[in-house]
Amino acid sequence: MPKFWDEYHLPATLDDALELLARYDGRARVIGGGTDLLLDLKEEHYSGEQPHYAALIDVTRIAGANEIREDGGWIVIGCAVTHTQVVASPLIQARATALYEASGVVAGAQIRNTGTVVGNVAHALPAADSAVALAVLDAQVKRQKAKGKSGDWVPIASIYLGPGKSAIDSTRELISAIRFRPTDAQEGSAFTRIMRPQGIALPILGMAARVQLTIVNCQLSITNCAISAGPVAPTLFRAMKTEEFLRGKAVDDATLDEATRVLLSEAQPRTSAHRATREYRVELLPTMLREVLTRATQCANEPMHQ
Repeated sequence: MPKFWDEYHLPATLDDALELLARYDGRARVIGGGTDLLLDLKEEHYSGEQPHYAALIDVTRIAGANEIREDGGWIVIGCAVTHTQVVASPLIQARATALYEASGVVAGAQIRNTGTVVGNVAHALPAADSAVALAVLDAQVKRQKAKGKSGDWVPIASIYLGPGKSAIDSTRELISAIRFRPTDAQEGSAFTRIMRPQGIALPILGMAARVQLTIVNCQLSITNCAISAGPVAPTLFRAMKTEEFLRGKAVDDATLDEATRVLLSEAQPRTSAHRATREYRVELLPTMLREVLTRATQCANEPMHQ
């Protein structure tokens, strides 16, 4: 097997990791679970490239990095938290249902046990299940550039530059955590996806929704909402026009019918040799929108628990 790196470091603190990145001056690479990075290195090698790093900086042993916690009204997910941990978290199950559902269908059990949520985001693929869910939760990522600095919280969408292209330079900086506001009373979220029935397969299309409800004239009405889908664009996609249409509308069949028409006017999925044709994805969008909005509404009507 080809050798893709010379040294492997397991820093115990965030500052140690950032100091190592600075020392190698662009010749090292951050690694979490490695489920994406190692495959990418192999693919580059077999395509004729010569991927090689002076060192890999493993962030999974950093103190506190494998924790899911509440902090000042936010749910914070450390950079070493795996999809399996997210699925097992009662806090995520109750207050971020879309992320719980999305993390539960990522690849297979072995990948979920190793792969990290932050790594899934850092890879910057618009089809990533957890990223689609995090988009409707208005998640932020903490971008760390230098030892001794607190880092900056930035919107998750801001780091997506294109398929597999991230604004985070993983040879010089890292994402130390993700945070988002939990759903509150009369709020709910949901996620769904369509994939080929061949075990561990690429999703054809994923969709998430978050809704906030109120009662107007004895009828449920959508106060606020967020809808995302992927892959339907080169970067994380938010259905802004559909969201705007739904605000203030009653939750009924007529509203959902019109919402699907608005969604089809703004979502432009492309044909993918590895996933599905554009036409097939367009057919899926209305059904998936109805499903996630219905389930998110049901979730919002359930008694809040932790």
